Amino acid sequence: MQAPCPWCGTDPLYVRYHDEEWGVPELESRALWEKLMLDGFQAGLSWITILRKRDAFRAAFDGFDPVRVARYGPEDEARLLSDSGIVRHKGKIRATIRAAQLYCEIEAREGFATRLWDYVDGQPQVNRWRTMSEVPAKTDLSERISKDLRAQGFAFCGPTIVYAFMQAVGMVNDHLVTCPRHAALA
Repeated sequence: MQAPCPWCGTDPLYVRYHDEEWGVPELESRALWEKLMLDGFQAGLSWITILRKRDAFRAAFDGFDPVRVARYGPEDEARLLSDSGIVRHKGKIRATIRAAQLYCEIEAREGFATRLWDYVDGQPQVNRWRTMSEVPAKTDLSERISKDLRAQGFAFCGPTIVYAFMQAVGMVNDHLVTCPRHAALA
């Protein structure tokens, strides 16, 4: 009998995220940047917390339009710090604004999506985990990507966050082999 990955539990929002988004290859630069930023906000928190606030984040950050966010100034930072709908962490907010500026540079130079997907030669890595205890929190590749991102100036993108990002955007298929989504995405 196939069953979904147990990490999503029974919360309808989490189950929908698992069934419709998590692990689906995302190839659009702006969507990848949004997900990386949300994963950065998740640092120290649970993903369901961020997922529940995702619409508020999108509203607060102009739909995660990196061109607009890159131009944010002190007034925008103050507005975000007073927005109770999002995680109000000065460091993470500033890191998102800086990451928008970096995104614009990378997108113009080579494409943000291209830059990220080149790490896996443009193809999702398909793992064959049978139990949650087999799924790593980070890998050598997530450590390398994290190091590269941080060297470019990104913050809140350690190897564990990067691996969670890679799973979410389908760079790796970490659905358990007992989950119907594994075969659907393989």
